[in-house]
Amino acid sequence: MGLIKRVALSAVLLCTGLLGGTLSVASESRLQLVATTGMVTDVVREIGGDEVVVKGLMGPGVDPHLYRQTRRDITALSRADAVFWNGLYLEAQLEEFLERLAKRRPVYAVAESVPEHRRLADEAYQNQSDPHVWMDPGRWRYVVEAVRDALVELHPEQKAHFERRADSYLVELDKLDAYARRVLNSVPESKRVLVTAHDAFGYFGDAFGFEVLGIQGFSTESEAGLSRIEALVDLLVERKIEAIFVESSVSDRNVRALIEGAAARGHSVRIGGELYSDAMGPSGTYEGTWLGMIDHNVSVIAQALGGEVPPGGRLGKLQHAEATE
Repeated sequence: MGLIKRVALSAVLLCTGLLGGTLSVASESRLQLVATTGMVTDVVREIGGDEVVVKGLMGPGVDPHLYRQTRRDITALSRADAVFWNGLYLEAQLEEFLERLAKRRPVYAVAESVPEHRRLADEAYQNQSDPHVWMDPGRWRYVVEAVRDALVELHPEQKAHFERRADSYLVELDKLDAYARRVLNSVPESKRVLVTAHDAFGYFGDAFGFEVLGIQGFSTESEAGLSRIEALVDLLVERKIEAIFVESSVSDRNVRALIEGAAARGHSVRIGGELYSDAMGPSGTYEGTWLGMIDHNVSVIAQALGGEVPPGGRLGKLQHAEATE
């Protein structure tokens, strides 16, 4: 089923009640689940529907690269029927704990369902992949399917329910992908350069044909040196790039340094808008869903770089897509 770092089969059987004398998870009213990032939490909720209760550990603006579990998190993780996380070293501070937990609970690193040939390399860490796979709907499809398969494993009596909801979600994913390609293709080719606070948009660039330049590396733990800032200022000036982007979960300090550096060279650069990179938008909003997050990013980028974008994005629902001057 393409699920990576799954718990040992015996533990899965214990949870699903297939070993004698064990209470089946499916006999409970709903699966009690924990997920790490907002993006993973959202997909598990969407596919699970009313058959699951999902606690998300990381809310809006939280950086998963730096997040450390609290005592409350440990309690929730230890009591959950199953745990879903991104993997690919995104939740670096949680990885050791989750690997230990996998000896006692079903634990799914859903982004590791993306085939290796479709992953991008992490240049900063040898033999590691870029973990930001949610930036490309085509690759995120693998995660949706991995979540569906995991829920079917945990609660086989509701297989039809999970498959139906996954099918509906994948239809919306495909519509979002088509919208993204349409509006991003309206950006003049010479302006398809995306400069952001950290290198979270590699899959976006690979999917939609944009050159992507992050001030920091894949992990926000990496520091942007003076030479990196100077090189990017040179690039902004030489290529007359007019807009760069801040991120909701990363300090804008380095972005401001680029703007000031370019201004000192006589070139004006504005902030094209705030993007959602490692965390989604405010809870309870359209941007607080994965579909809304990507709609927001695509719409803000296209509009700031000279593309044609309908008011409110794909569905007219965007509320937080204004550019920042």
